[in-house]
Amino acid sequence: MTTRTLVLPLVAAALAACATGPTLTTQERLDLYRAHAGAPVMSFRLDRMTGTQQWTPLGDQALAVWSSANRGHLIELRSRCPSMLSAGGISLTNSLGNVTRMDSVVPRTAGGMRNTCRIDTIRPIDGSALRDAKRELREAQLVDRSTVPADDQAPAQ
Repeated sequence: MTTRTLVLPLVAAALAACATGPTLTTQERLDLYRAHAGAPVMSFRLDRMTGTQQWTPLGDQALAVWSSANRGHLIELRSRCPSMLSAGGISLTNSLGNVTRMDSVVPRTAGGMRNTCRIDTIRPIDGSALRDAKRELREAQLVDRSTVPADDQAPAQ
């Protein structure tokens, strides 16, 4: 099954979810990021410390770390990391700027709690495709026929 074959049902499901509420659930957001992430990689280069400041939490077991607007990585953790939900920032353990599956995410919370959360998988994100998919979701306007007044509906033929 190709990536495109997998992406289309996920986007359709996300569009359907938008019809029932104004925002995606945490699971739907994670699914959208997964749909736009490549195959797992062993490591990535953290060029500067921007990756630890530009991040997107995706629940308590995943996050996206961004090196630039189009370059990011989906990081899924080995287990739940509850302190990530209240973190104001994160740090990533690394070896000379190289983050591997042996490293950890360290959420920084207001209380100063420093739990380490071990990385399970790292997948590169196609940032421009993800941005396009998000824009399509925002622009999609699905109207339930039962909510349209009867005099606005087209006559039956």
